[in-house]
Amino acid sequence: MTDHDVIIVGAGFGGMGAAISLRRLGYENLLIIEREDDLGGTWHVNHYPGLAVDIASVTYSYSFEPNPHWKNWFARGAELKAYAEHVADKYDLRRHMVFGVRAEGARWDDEEKHWVVTTAPVAGGSSATRTARFLMTATGFLSQPKLPDIEGVEDFAGTVIHTAKWDDSVDLDGKRIGVIGTGATAVQLIPQIAKRAAALTVYQRTPIWVTPKNDFKIPKPVQAMFAAAPVTQRVARAANGAWLEGMMVTAVLHYKQAKFLNNGAAALAKAHLRRQVKDPETRRKLTPDYSFGCKRPTFSNDYYPTFNKEHVALETTPITKITPTGIVTSDGNETPIDVLVLATGFNLWDTNFPAFEVIGREGRDLGKSWRQTGYHAFEGVTVPGFPNFISLNSPYSYSGLSYFMTIEVQMRHLERLFGALREQDAGTFEISAEADAEFLGHMLERMDDTVFNQGSCSTARSYYYTNEGDAVLLRPTSSRNARKAVEAFPLEDYTFA
Repeated sequence: MTDHDVIIVGAGFGGMGAAISLRRLGYENLLIIEREDDLGGTWHVNHYPGLAVDIASVTYSYSFEPNPHWKNWFARGAELKAYAEHVADKYDLRRHMVFGVRAEGARWDDEEKHWVVTTAPVAGGSSATRTARFLMTATGFLSQPKLPDIEGVEDFAGTVIHTAKWDDSVDLDGKRIGVIGTGATAVQLIPQIAKRAAALTVYQRTPIWVTPKNDFKIPKPVQAMFAAAPVTQRVARAANGAWLEGMMVTAVLHYKQAKFLNNGAAALAKAHLRRQVKDPETRRKLTPDYSFGCKRPTFSNDYYPTFNKEHVALETTPITKITPTGIVTSDGNETPIDVLVLATGFNLWDTNFPAFEVIGREGRDLGKSWRQTGYHAFEGVTVPGFPNFISLNSPYSYSGLSYFMTIEVQMRHLERLFGALREQDAGTFEISAEADAEFLGHMLERMDDTVFNQGSCSTARSYYYTNEGDAVLLRPTSSRNARKAVEAFPLEDYTFA
């Protein structure tokens, strides 16, 4: 007798989507484990100044649960957090959730045909085990903060904040602030910090491609129209999705066939930079030397102008160490600071994929296997040797630009899979090694068309790449292809027992 039918690790949008699908199928004995103190995933953890989604609100939501009341075309973080709470309440998911509990490990018991999951309170305490017929990991792609490997970072005597652990109580007004990192998070954060700092130094290792952001407040009459006639919001979603797919996804994933689109996106970003930054040397430093899309690009109208301000400095000389009072660069110059902000992103490949130890059949360690023999998962969902296991943040799973495209494709996959399990009156499923290998071969073949293989990416330092140098995060097909594939994959590729 198991404790639960399904254990889901993670109460973000991915985990909630899986729970919604399972409840549609009649599963009620669910447990959703969340290490944080509330639901929402990244939209609960992150609350740094300037936080907003960089995908239009009409697209960044479940298609089956549209929100007609978005206040902004690009929703702010608080709006996304409120939307997550709305979804949890409407679909009655909170009663399945436990907070402040982390998953330490999971192993498949082949005799009992269930998963044994070891958990522990985040605040400290004894470990416990829970069993479930099925295990699903929804720990997100960007869940493990990355700390910089810089000498002296722990010796800094001032205030240190990582963007993923923002402290709202820290007083930034009139302070000398140093920001390390210029990724998508920093692009949102830096303009807000600059408004409060007496002096701001931004330490950039790799510049980021930034294009204009067509953001605006959604008028009340439009919100009312979306609510009264939902078809209008679906049209807006479809139109925005088609534009994103045509310009951004095609330019990156179909680089070989549509290099002109990639060049056009880069030209747009360069023109945006020329319009907004006065100093030629600063523009040169802010211009990437890698192909558009090798590293995650972003949208902003106020990032570049920040570097026109007299109290803001862009530093591209490498950091050698951090002292108790400042940051020293390789030219020997030390800049005194009061607050150190780490916008250094997330660690995907050392502490994620998976985010905790998962041991399958015959003692196979998922993380070690991926790192030693290559990353793979059938349709970005299941792995041979791991029965009754669904990985919702897997190699080649991320489809399109909106994470909700990925979530809904995976929801449909598990709905078909669990439907077949029930029809066959079976207790276990496992994807065949042959089907998995065939899918991986198809992905690798399609990767040859992408900017990752065809473009100039050596200087990008992108989290898209594993430590071994492979770009396995994005599914190298169109969103339409992903939707078609999830309806067409043969259920016979699975073994049911």
